[in-house]
Amino acid sequence: MISKTTIDKVFDISRVEEVIGDYVQLKKSGSNFKGLSPFTEERTPSFMVSPVKQIWKDFSSGKGGNVVAFLMEHEHFTYPEAIKHLAKRYNIEIEETEQSSEEKEKASERESMYLVNEFAKTFFVKQMLHTDEGKSVGLSYFKNRGFTSETIEKFDLGYSPNEWQAFTDTALEKGYKLEYLEKTGLSIVKGEKRFDRFKGRVMFPIHSMSGRVLGFGGRILTNDKKQAKYLNSPESEVYHKSKVLYGLYQAKQTIAKADKCYLVEGYTDVIQFNQTGIENVVASSGTALTPEQIRLISRLTNNITVLFDGDAAGLRASIRGIDLILEQGMNVKVCLFPEGEDPDSFAKANTLEDLQAYLDENAKDFIRFKASLLLEDAEKDPVKKAEIVRDIVNSISKIPDQITQEIYIQTCSSLLDVSEDVLFSTLAQMLSKDRKEASRGIRKKSLQVVKETPESSPVAKVDHQYVLERSIIQLLLRYGDQTAIFTDFDFDFEEDKHIEVKREYVVFEKIFIELQEDEVEFSNALFKELYDQIIGIFAKERALKIDTFINHLKPELAQEVTSILMENEKNQLHDWKRQEIFVIDKSVLDPREVMETILNLRRYLIRKKVQDLSEVIRDQKEDVDIELMRETMEYNGLEVLISNKLNRVL
Repeated sequence: MISKTTIDKVFDISRVEEVIGDYVQLKKSGSNFKGLSPFTEERTPSFMVSPVKQIWKDFSSGKGGNVVAFLMEHEHFTYPEAIKHLAKRYNIEIEETEQSSEEKEKASERESMYLVNEFAKTFFVKQMLHTDEGKSVGLSYFKNRGFTSETIEKFDLGYSPNEWQAFTDTALEKGYKLEYLEKTGLSIVKGEKRFDRFKGRVMFPIHSMSGRVLGFGGRILTNDKKQAKYLNSPESEVYHKSKVLYGLYQAKQTIAKADKCYLVEGYTDVIQFNQTGIENVVASSGTALTPEQIRLISRLTNNITVLFDGDAAGLRASIRGIDLILEQGMNVKVCLFPEGEDPDSFAKANTLEDLQAYLDENAKDFIRFKASLLLEDAEKDPVKKAEIVRDIVNSISKIPDQITQEIYIQTCSSLLDVSEDVLFSTLAQMLSKDRKEASRGIRKKSLQVVKETPESSPVAKVDHQYVLERSIIQLLLRYGDQTAIFTDFDFDFEEDKHIEVKREYVVFEKIFIELQEDEVEFSNALFKELYDQIIGIFAKERALKIDTFINHLKPELAQEVTSILMENEKNQLHDWKRQEIFVIDKSVLDPREVMETILNLRRYLIRKKVQDLSEVIRDQKEDVDIELMRETMEYNGLEVLISNKLNRVL
């Protein structure tokens, strides 16, 4: 168990904008920050972070909450793991007890796999640094590559002993289950036999964005042609090769700060660049680049430079995958190293200044690079040149921004010696074809939905009571401790009429008095619980600290509070003023809004009461209860009175 004092300290020191900034490229938007959703695929920001309230809201997925909720959603942490992660980030001392074998068994499958991977990382590091075999084989390999002790530690590099069961047997002795050793791919099980997957290899742990070990890459050190040079963990519940970039955990902050990312192919390319001093570099680990990997980068920067070996075989085939980056609306450059060099060897042989200068001078715009590269093959062959022109225009068609498309067309016209009109016409044909295919896909999906939807599906009705109760919670959260002048309606018995009287109230007191007077009970259990807690805090402390309040709520309550508080901030995602649409500023208290909400709730409840009474009267038919009719008429009179008050408030 983590003590409450420690948890409070973690919440006090943690900054939601700093933590989320490690995963999402945030841009200032008024007093808040906005960025692309880390949970959905999108090109326009729908993700908001409020430093003042210390909460975030993703309007595309509906998720939201505090800093711990973000880590639980994004990294699939449990609550204690999220607290521990933040404590480590902010150097807060935290009590941790060793997990017993029984506790390990109780952990969920996913968490158990993370635990196994973490243990494996520690085991491989210890084997390399503290055993004779590890030092002479594993450590000497990394030292020969020029890696320093600091670099080796930074990337958690290790060594798996050249024995069939060294890791598996040790893990089982420590209480880890064979089931999870097999599911992570660390151990291979065949009937009664079990042995280590990475026997005799130097180890490269693959981390998530938050630093959790997802899997491993292992390099063999012998010249055995029967074995693969590099071996990766198999796909599992926690490791999906197409959704991971090697080195992103170490590079994320530098990428966001420099607003640029270098993309290489291998583990050692990343490590050597880091050691030279360029840390904003990641690797696709030998796989073809995927949309999921590109989106990981796009959350941190919109600028990416792809680095290729000087003698990379199949370079022309490799650059075709870069169209995926263009589709995401990113700015792409390509840098080719001298013949015989790769990022690893070039970084090792040069100083930071020389390496940075080379990258700056030789990084070319992707479209220009592609045109110059492909035209080498065409020479004087008109048919081949026509194919290349279509290929390049096809790449331009992937760019979502129309202005960027036009600039590239103009550039390519002079490069390819083809008229702009022809290029624009070809581009229009390609875009039209893409739109038709997309439309066909949407239509097919829509027809499928229609087939699956019952013909008589009723249209969902608006729950007015839910809306009004939610509005009252919103008023309390936004303005609960503020004082304002309210218009009351007192009955003058001498004049026999209602008269307006101005009185000063604190908002939470006004709401409480009005609802208490009519004995209004919330029908929604979530809002009832929130209302009771909020009123209780105001009554005791006369103020409500939003960040502290949210941090101690149950997850479902915290989610609802975040949605309510960030509703107004959603308007910052759209430039409404530019379109001459003016949104009401909800940051300023309007006493009329408070009274209008209370009166509307009263009117709704009275109308509901009248409907219930009317049904009873109808059921009585001829033998009607006179008292019941009188009660109904009184409620009708009250509804008219409230309607009159509403007109005056409005």
